[in-house]
Amino acid sequence: QIPADSTDSPLHKTSIGPLPQSYVKHITVCEETYGIIGANYPALELMALYTAAAMHDFDHPGRTNAFLVATYASQAILYNDRSVLENHHAAAAWSLFLSKPEYNWLRHLDRAEFKRFRFLVIEFILATDLKRHFEILAEFNAKVNDDDSTGIDWFSETDRLLVMEMTIKIADINGPLKIFEIHQQWTHRIAEEFYEQGDEEQRLGLPISPFMDRKNPQLAKLQESFINHLVGPLCNAYAEAGLLPGVWEYQDSSDCEGSEDGIRNEGEISTKSDLDKNSRKVSCLQTTHLQENYEFWINILKEKKNSHSLQSSPNISSDDSSTPVLTQQTLEEIIEAEENQSQGSSYSNGDNNLVFENITHIND
Repeated sequence: QIPADSTDSPLHKTSIGPLPQSYVKHITVCEETYGIIGANYPALELMALYTAAAMHDFDHPGRTNAFLVATYASQAILYNDRSVLENHHAAAAWSLFLSKPEYNWLRHLDRAEFKRFRFLVIEFILATDLKRHFEILAEFNAKVNDDDSTGIDWFSETDRLLVMEMTIKIADINGPLKIFEIHQQWTHRIAEEFYEQGDEEQRLGLPISPFMDRKNPQLAKLQESFINHLVGPLCNAYAEAGLLPGVWEYQDSSDCEGSEDGIRNEGEISTKSDLDKNSRKVSCLQTTHLQENYEFWINILKEKKNSHSLQSSPNISSDDSSTPVLTQQTLEEIIEAEENQSQGSSYSNGDNNLVFENITHIND
């Protein structure tokens, strides 16, 4: 069991560690009919991934990297403004492991295993720094999703490390992949944590970071940007590689005539040699939740825009200068990112839909 953090932040004072850990376990060993990847990892690597997921936000101060750097916080000074929170989480986790004999369940590992385990936990936690988000995503796409990609070599430690970095990244920002009610709860918690940082920035005479001004809430825009530019592309890349858990769905001629029983088990499928493979697709609850949550925030933005248009005089410009602009800095401030990250591309197809064709239509 992880000792409680001392932080009073609305999001990170909760038992957030076990949530990404639980999600990592789900997407590696869940008993679905598609996307089971846990068997491809040695036990040591899988345990390192679970450990990193549980500890990746340990001792979180409830402030972003950019804030810690701007205020010359002790953590920023210690880690030279680089991956400040992530370095702190990793160091605090290892300090915890080694602080008491009852915490150090790693003592049973031999020297080589311990060295490998420690390396992996640190690498996985550092991978959650959003300054590296687009770098890791581009490397993964080049490996598995580009036309000339070689695919994942599960015998390669480097390839397995890359996949596990993607796995913990998805677990780290998986709030929009949850059912709407849970997604809403975590959204309001992170919003309150942001507002508390904005309050402190105001007290210190600093510019209030985007989306962190409680007097000018932009929650719908925050979530739309978060899903469209970060969670969506990450989830899509992982799913296109065939790694996101799901269940196979089939549609035969009887389905086309109106049958609602389109989902069959593997035993039934194996007996139908004439099944059209093009009708085979993967159904994934996570992507369904993501699409539903995205549409909710889009509709909120539409309603706000329509209301604003009705209230505006036709002779007065309706430029909404108070809405945060989605710049590099805005993306960083969405969730604990650092300054000067690379700009991501938009993920929406312009029709309020996230681009999930390759998630729901994956053929043999």
